[in-house]
Amino acid sequence: MAITVRASAANRQSLSARLNWLRAGVLGANDGIVSTAGLVFGVAGATTDSLALLIAGLAGLVAGSLSMAGGEYVSVSSQKDTETAALDDQTRRLSKDPAGELQRLADHYAASGLSPLLARQVAEELTTHAPLDAHAQVFLGLDANERVSPWAAARASMLSFSIGAAIPLVAIVTTPTAVRLPLTVVAVLAALTLTGVVSARLGGARPWRAVARNVVVGTLAMGLTYFVGWLVSLVL
Repeated sequence: MAITVRASAANRQSLSARLNWLRAGVLGANDGIVSTAGLVFGVAGATTDSLALLIAGLAGLVAGSLSMAGGEYVSVSSQKDTETAALDDQTRRLSKDPAGELQRLADHYAASGLSPLLARQVAEELTTHAPLDAHAQVFLGLDANERVSPWAAARASMLSFSIGAAIPLVAIVTTPTAVRLPLTVVAVLAALTLTGVVSARLGGARPWRAVARNVVVGTLAMGLTYFVGWLVSLVL
């Protein structure tokens, strides 16, 4: 019984962690699509030169992916430090007052609906098997054996942003000049539709709202930056 409770909690945490990573990847790709599309459309408003578009798009891809990676590394590092401090504090509590911590765990399961006798039995079995993990899952919402990785988060953010950014960049520099803008718009909106559907499914929401938001934001980004580029070309 106790092992079943522990395994169920661990499975839920593992699934939640995987979904969070996937959601972050989708959002990173979405950022790459919108920001790079806006950048290359701004340049396209001022010039039709393919080399200028390529340089601007590549610069945006590299700068954006590095920025995303750096931000994610700092964020996850802070999260890891917080988790480490919380686990260290729980370890000290277990070492200082094991009986009190055992009773606290039993009280938690009793409050969750188990009988006092069964709650005590579950708490004892979990504590015997892995005391820190048992308390960390219940009171901290953490898995003591599974720690977040800042480097993995940074790599994932860099990759997802780069993949998203590559879509408008490839579309605008590989298509004929006469049709490059409409084809790039189609590619960008199709990609944003996909990321909207996936993000909505992961969050259990209706896809049309996420898709509509993505399409509106992407269209505004391309339209406004193109207009700015066109104005600059008139001035210069």
